[in-house]
Amino acid sequence: MQTANKFSVSRYAPEQRGAMARMTARDSVVRRLDWPILLSALALSLIGALLVWSATRNRTQLNQGDPYYFLFRHALNTGIGLVLMIGTVWLGHRTLRGAVPVLYGLSLVLILAVLTPLGATINGAHAWIVIGGGFSLQPSEFVKITIILVMAMLLATRVDAGDLSHPDHRTVVKALCLAAAPMGIVMLMPDLGSVMVMVVIVLGVLLASGASNRWVLGLLGSGAGGAVLIWQLGVLDEYQINRFAAFANPELDPAGVGYNTNQARIAIGSGGLTGSGLFKGSQTTGQFVPEQQTDFVFTVAGEELGFIGAGLILVLIGVILWRACMIARETTELYGTIVCAGIIAWFAFQSFENIGMTLGIMPVAGLPLPFVSYGGSSMFAVWVAVGLLQSIKVQRPLSA
Repeated sequence: MQTANKFSVSRYAPEQRGAMARMTARDSVVRRLDWPILLSALALSLIGALLVWSATRNRTQLNQGDPYYFLFRHALNTGIGLVLMIGTVWLGHRTLRGAVPVLYGLSLVLILAVLTPLGATINGAHAWIVIGGGFSLQPSEFVKITIILVMAMLLATRVDAGDLSHPDHRTVVKALCLAAAPMGIVMLMPDLGSVMVMVVIVLGVLLASGASNRWVLGLLGSGAGGAVLIWQLGVLDEYQINRFAAFANPELDPAGVGYNTNQARIAIGSGGLTGSGLFKGSQTTGQFVPEQQTDFVFTVAGEELGFIGAGLILVLIGVILWRACMIARETTELYGTIVCAGIIAWFAFQSFENIGMTLGIMPVAGLPLPFVSYGGSSMFAVWVAVGLLQSIKVQRPLSA
């Protein structure tokens, strides 16, 4: 004679069993999240909030007389980013796969709007849409996501269906054309830094897709030729040309075009091993480094937190990249692998470029440090990317 288990789900009414099943599913999702990625991203955002606060609390011309102005807004941006991440996980990368054409079209509309009177010029780049109330939108940040998704959708469809072992040449051409359209518009702004990131994303996506290596080699050659052509045609603005000139010759005009990078190196070099202490950096307090809350936020870490604090930022970024590689390797569908690869290429190159330009090993390109720099558009985009990584991790088959 069997005794009924008093904890059996079957003893509850159907609606109660349904509620319990939903709770179990939610618990399963929470357990299967990649917590190292989530906690590392949160830690970077928290460190970023402190660094942004230190860089702006005394800059009355920026903070409107409120020393907490940028701190609160950075925290708000992080909170909105978390909501976007949760929404992305809830929708799932497979659901978003069906919405890629709509997202791609919306991205084109937004970046085209920048070229109309709705667009605004900030820090030399005509890449923004001012919404009002102190808020602005940089559509090129979201274009990075749509390029990843649209290329992944095209390159993976027939492979995931079992029709092909790898993307054919016709599919690769279609994917490259769809990626080139928004990149060309962003170049017209001109926003060279974002275009550089997008090029690296395209290369990362192609490598992960299994497409012929001839495409990658051809793109590298075309990119080098295109860079020369852009220089010769005078597409770049004067301030962008000056940045490359200052990178090639650090001693060129140290009080002018080379001022930013010189002050950045002084700030980082003065930090030593442990730094001068939060809010105690002379370069930061003296406001010697321009755009320190955005493009040059790493200089605050180098000066006030020292080699140890700056190294911690690198370790946290490394954890995100490492776990993203694990997710890409473990997923059973090419679509998920390509999306992960695009995000990895994006985060890795943008972090390298941002930190490299503060150290003088890369030219100044006006790119934020993911999760750390102040900026709503950048923060929203990177958290959506984290949501995509989490969705791929959560939704892969249990047997994978």
